[in-house]
Amino acid sequence: MTQHSDFIIPVADLPKVAGTERDIVLTLPAPEECGVQLIGVPAGEPMEVELRLQTLSEGIFVNGYVSTHVVGQCSRCLTDISKDIEEQVAELLFWPEQRQLLIDEGDEEGEELPVIVDDQIDLEPILRDAIVLSLPFSPLCQPDCQGLCAECGERWEDLPDDHVHEKLNPAFAALDALAAQLAAAEESATGEAGLGNEAGPDDEENVTAEVGADAAQEDN
Repeated sequence: MTQHSDFIIPVADLPKVAGTERDIVLTLPAPEECGVQLIGVPAGEPMEVELRLQTLSEGIFVNGYVSTHVVGQCSRCLTDISKDIEEQVAELLFWPEQRQLLIDEGDEEGEELPVIVDDQIDLEPILRDAIVLSLPFSPLCQPDCQGLCAECGERWEDLPDDHVHEKLNPAFAALDALAAQLAAAEESATGEAGLGNEAGPDDEENVTAEVGADAAQEDN
């Protein structure tokens, strides 16, 4: 059954004579999921395609280039990435009878080989593979990207050359905490002792009464 898609190229009129060639130039919209986790081609982004179809005894060899635009995020500093790319396309699509021959001969990968269906070539998987396989899983905004400061999370590229964070030795930090606790305990103890030494009005009256009583006993 004939398929209708911008990516479907009819080849019925291409003679099955080894060495026959046809050049094609197309502008196609990028398909869905044309990328990896951190970078890829947005769906619908124009792709400029220049290909040569060459007939071989096994099938048709598709060779050329695809140019488009990718967007993503730097894996080190999380900066947005936006750039143009051009990737090579190279794929052999088998005539159905040739692929079946390989399968009959015991080729374990025969079922996975791309095949020409109804005298048509589907460029979508070919172009997607050419782009996706060329993209890095850990893209960088620039080769020498220094990433982010582990302390404050700012890009090293945006920070001054003398940017540092004071790092305390854990052992010294524990000693500082212990010293603070001892100082607080000493201050608390000093405060309680001071309160105990202070004489209030009632205490003064009791002392006076005791002195008077002692004097009366001596007179008697």
